[in-house]
Amino acid sequence: MPDPTLERECVLWAKGFQVVAGLDEVGRGPIAGPVIAAAVVLPPGQQPIEGLRDSKLLSAKQRERLAGEIRRAALAWALGGASVREIDRLNIRRAAALAMRRAVQRLPQAPDYILLDGNPLPELNRKHESVIGGDNLCQTISAASVLAKCTRDLLMVRLASRYPGFGWDHNKGYATQDHLSALTRSGPSPHHRMSFAPVAQPSLF
Repeated sequence: MPDPTLERECVLWAKGFQVVAGLDEVGRGPIAGPVIAAAVVLPPGQQPIEGLRDSKLLSAKQRERLAGEIRRAALAWALGGASVREIDRLNIRRAAALAMRRAVQRLPQAPDYILLDGNPLPELNRKHESVIGGDNLCQTISAASVLAKCTRDLLMVRLASRYPGFGWDHNKGYATQDHLSALTRSGPSPHHRMSFAPVAQPSLF
């Protein structure tokens, strides 16, 4: 698969959109922990960042190296999140949208245009283009994916030290067999998503 390009960004820069933000989130699938979003603005004329692609296809070491490059290259970047309580109250789709809105709102300058991974997001109330598989196609979206993934992984590692036994340092809150077994033995922690079936019915596992 070819690396993500700046093709969409270049078209937008040529049209006069100077503050083009890539937006992505991570953490829809886990049964524990928040959902985290990142927004990244690269400067017009930026050269592609070598090795950048969907964060899920990169090793932790590669992500950390790229995260440093992204922060140095970016005009601006920001993070947003939605808590477990918000996920349970709103549902995961709306909570992810909330995290993405928060990331955009925390940028020091409002973007002229947003490139978004996945489906359209009317809640943004801003000009945007949704790009299916955008984290593998578009550099700014890929950059956002990497920053969001690094941030969420670090948070889950820190939570693992406070709630040992669930294996969050390596499963990052996903429903692995060791995580489900620990959930059956110990019951849910305050950071589990009670609206997700494996948490609500741990005895099934």
